[in-house]
Amino acid sequence: MTKEQIKEIAGNLDMGFRCLVHKKSLELKFITDEGKHPDMELESWAAELKAIKKARSQYLEIEGMDSRDSFRVMEEFIEWVDDEQLREKLRQALIRPRPFWNFKFEIDNSGPFRDKWFAFKEKQLMEWVEEQLLRNNV
Repeated sequence: MTKEQIKEIAGNLDMGFRCLVHKKSLELKFITDEGKHPDMELESWAAELKAIKKARSQYLEIEGMDSRDSFRVMEEFIEWVDDEQLREKLRQALIRPRPFWNFKFEIDNSGPFRDKWFAFKEKQLMEWVEEQLLRNNV
């Protein structure tokens, strides 16, 4: 797979979509994850879901990160931050209730570190996707 395809998969997983890769053609299919998008109209996905269901064994589903893995990525980013004051704010964000919301709040208000966070997170997600592709010989 190309880096662009891996980046596309990572981005869609990050937005809460399911990603399936056709094992032979490497065609990508993105469908809504009902658990993450309960308000989304499933009727608009009916044809895609039917086609996938019909040939399910021909597709590999790339799993998104669970909350433990996402938390680990945030912890790793904190160690990378060279601003001690921000590093401490981010550490505190993770030990308070609602750590994901708190971390996002601190990152959104961190100036240039916001872009660094998104680049770091994208790299981690791409590595996550690559590991699954390698493990499944795709």
